Amino acid sequence: MRQRFGIGACGLTRQQLPVGIVMLLVAMIGSVRAAESPMPSIQPPPKGFDRVDQKIVAGKLTTIEYPSKTVGANRKAQVYLPPGFDANQKYPVLYLLHGIGGTEQEWTRGGVANVILDRLAAEKKMVPMIVVMPNGRAATDVSPRDAIPKQVPAFARFEQDLLNDLIPYIEKTYPVKADRESRALAGLSMGGGQSLNFGLSNLDTFAWVGGFSSAPNTRKFADLVKNPEAAKQKLKLLWVSCGDRDGLMGISRGFHEALEQAKIPHVWHVESGGHDFEVWKRDLYHLAPLLFR
Repeated sequence: MRQRFGIGACGLTRQQLPVGIVMLLVAMIGSVRAAESPMPSIQPPPKGFDRVDQKIVAGKLTTIEYPSKTVGANRKAQVYLPPGFDANQKYPVLYLLHGIGGTEQEWTRGGVANVILDRLAAEKKMVPMIVVMPNGRAATDVSPRDAIPKQVPAFARFEQDLLNDLIPYIEKTYPVKADRESRALAGLSMGGGQSLNFGLSNLDTFAWVGGFSSAPNTRKFADLVKNPEAAKQKLKLLWVSCGDRDGLMGISRGFHEALEQAKIPHVWHVESGGHDFEVWKRDLYHLAPLLFR
């Protein structure tokens, strides 16, 4: 499997990354070098990383309902609790968003996110975290079967549902660390666009942001990064990735290039593949260990 890996922002050095992330990148790719040097290849996940292994202790996956004042109805989300979950311990939270045709179940049905997270936990490669997979379509009268133009406003409206309804509910219901450095936001396709849009517009809420194969809902760089210095100071990690045969590559590459021009540290990762879960499963496997270090 051919893969390429780059560290953006015109030659991001070890000193510009948190120590924990550097250690993980070293383990994953052998070394971290400045951008002017050839980038080593990231190692693919181990064979079977996305298959259930009965020898691995599984986390707990549940479907919840939370009250949404934004939508005026109860809404659903899936919540993953890590193996060995302890109600007396506080955890960071990853909010993981789906694509245009998905629901709160897409990441576990198509992306087997819980299986991947279980393996990472068993391998002790990630910080124990709670993962929330919501329905990113904030409306009662819009479904995945509707035309895309009808769905787009509901995906944009989810920003308010996420900030004002879902996050407060999670922080009231689960033992989580309720600070920006303990919140991550990532997603695929339409959810990748949401993650960049919402994450970069709300740096006081999220310190870790990731967009996988981000869709055309991604707002212009100038609209999202109005203060590059604030982004440099507040972001713990910004991840931008796409498949090398993805028709939406131009969006992710353009965003990466704008980040480089603004000298904003970020990880730019190109996977081998198209616009599908074979790419996004690997993205999750590579991103999750970098969070909350």
